[in-house]
Amino acid sequence: MNDKSPYVIIFNHDGMGQGDSILTHKLASSLLNLLDLDDRLPESICFYADGVKLAVKGSPVLEELESLAEKGVRLIVCTTCLNFFDLYDELAVGEAGGMKDIIEEQWAAEKVITV
Repeated sequence: MNDKSPYVIIFNHDGMGQGDSILTHKLASSLLNLLDLDDRLPESICFYADGVKLAVKGSPVLEELESLAEKGVRLIVCTTCLNFFDLYDELAVGEAGGMKDIIEEQWAAEKVITV
């Protein structure tokens, strides 16, 4: 297994990009799966705005996120956003964190990639 890269990936949409949810979920699943299979592991993945919906029960990418978390990728899910969507109790993977946690991850990263 390769070491994690000093990159942070940001999900701020419910999927990858904008558009039909079937497509955006398929793209997110593909990205996360390929990162996992190729051992191209970011330091962390941050979720905010609609992106938090990817880390809750029923998400189409839970399996991929769980695998990345098991390999040591830190998953930070915005607490304010979870509460806004009334999803706090539905968090299925990762840790609920504040904007300060997300900012600290971004600041420490060599590169921040928003998908």
